[in-house]
Amino acid sequence: MALEVITNDASAVSEAELEEMGALGGAFSLPFLETCKEEWVLATTAREGGTLHGFTFSTLERIGGTPCVLLGVMSVRRNAKRDTVLKGLMKEAFHRALMAFPDEDVVVGGRFATADALQALKQLDDVIPSPGSRAVGEERAWGRRLAKRFGLDASYVAEQFNSPKNPKGGFVDFESSKPEKIAAPVKGLFKGIDPNKGGVLIAYGWTMAEDLAKLGAR
Repeated sequence: MALEVITNDASAVSEAELEEMGALGGAFSLPFLETCKEEWVLATTAREGGTLHGFTFSTLERIGGTPCVLLGVMSVRRNAKRDTVLKGLMKEAFHRALMAFPDEDVVVGGRFATADALQALKQLDDVIPSPGSRAVGEERAWGRRLAKRFGLDASYVAEQFNSPKNPKGGFVDFESSKPEKIAAPVKGLFKGIDPNKGGVLIAYGWTMAEDLAKLGAR
């Protein structure tokens, strides 16, 4: 049975849908999800046979004139379909970006509590931070811009691209089915981050216009 991925206005998400999201088994409670309707513009759901397997709250906007996809909140059910669901949610994000920003390069960024979730960015170019890469001025500037957009500028540690606090609570919630295959240097990016205390890494990457045309195609 095919995965059905649909995006609507976040403000139109019903109480029943929010309850489904809260019952997904992820990191987010119903009271928190209720705030997402006001915080984010778009709500995307991934279903198979009517059963919810994942969702995203996101926003498409320009930061300093540059097109951006902001992954505010994402959660994927912990089952054998998780990789397919994550790919489906990201393909929908790329499609929406393509529709909003045709023929432009786009930044895709989010908050990450664990190394597993960085899989969401694997189709992007120049992902920052990355193991072995040394961020330069403009790359660090993007980290600060995203931190400010996520409301973390007061606690953001620019050198590590992270924040020990995440007051608004959102992040990309994804657990790998094969955590043993996550490279140690990738895990090292999360050194000092305690997700139980709300710590997050801010990471982002680029999709060039020609790549976005492929990633977002239907």
